[in-house]
Amino acid sequence: MARPYGLLRAGFPYLKTLGMRRLTNFPVGIALGPEGTGRMFILCRQEGAALVRKYSFDDEDGGTFGEVGDEEGKLQWPVSIIADSEENVYISDEALDRISSFDSDGEFLACFGEPGSGEGQFNRPAGMAFDADENIYIVDSMNHRVQKFAKDGQFILGWGSFGDGDAQFDMPWGITVDELGDVYVADWRNDRIQKFSADGEFVMKFGTSGSADGEFNRPTDVAVDLDGDIYVCDRGNNRVQLFNQEARYVEKFLGAATLSKIGREYMMTNASPNRIRDMAVLEPQKFLRQPRSIAVDAAGHLFITDTGSYRVQVYQKEAIHLEPHQFAPPMRSVTLHQE
Repeated sequence: MARPYGLLRAGFPYLKTLGMRRLTNFPVGIALGPEGTGRMFILCRQEGAALVRKYSFDDEDGGTFGEVGDEEGKLQWPVSIIADSEENVYISDEALDRISSFDSDGEFLACFGEPGSGEGQFNRPAGMAFDADENIYIVDSMNHRVQKFAKDGQFILGWGSFGDGDAQFDMPWGITVDELGDVYVADWRNDRIQKFSADGEFVMKFGTSGSADGEFNRPTDVAVDLDGDIYVCDRGNNRVQLFNQEARYVEKFLGAATLSKIGREYMMTNASPNRIRDMAVLEPQKFLRQPRSIAVDAAGHLFITDTGSYRVQVYQKEAIHLEPHQFAPPMRSVTLHQE
């Protein structure tokens, strides 16, 4: 499917909240199931606990899997989760310097990786993303690079080094691959996003440190939708920012959460939390707190793991695709001249 010639951006309203503290404790990653199924896997992590919550778009809990430990099939300090076309999930673990895979029921399949800086080795692996052939791009954070693997863990290629120049990184974190095969990396400590070809050739960069529109404070994730729009999880600024495919800033998401469906069901059977909520100032509760990861789907949904509030906030994109006759050519910049 080709990208639209232009977009009429009609809006991007908040749609719903998924999860609650007792189910989605400290969500740090989200992987979406096949389009139309509404299934998802939410990676939850806190001290002494690491698990995957199977969840649905209808706010229904499907159970969990995952166990803390350092043996094969266990997790220590997981960072990112992705799902392949068969709903096998792959989880990066920065404490164990490895990638573990499980089927959708949580049965352990395999793992690959070991500590080090050589090809196929890791020093705190973080974000991951599949390309169209289901090869895996992995951010090797403390080695300041990106590595590409086949699903069985066979090393394919890698690029990057420490620094702040083009194609250099300072603790990169999040990563995504768009439908054209281009790779986007959230360069965490450089407060920017870098774009590369599928083979690691530098294409462009955008962002700088700060809190103004288009600036970042420790970006942790990046996603690209089928229109070419770029979403950046700007964790330190408690927001997600949207840019067009030329990296022009469009808008930001600060949070508009309501009580989730499953949260309402819980509250209706617990008198004490209802009294406490009645005593609280509710406005701050709608905002994002330390969002960690994002995902987009073909239906125009934006999913944000609202880590500090133990939930996922969902937005719905409203944009109309424009044909060339409906979209004027780029306009020249306004210039000032003296009479």
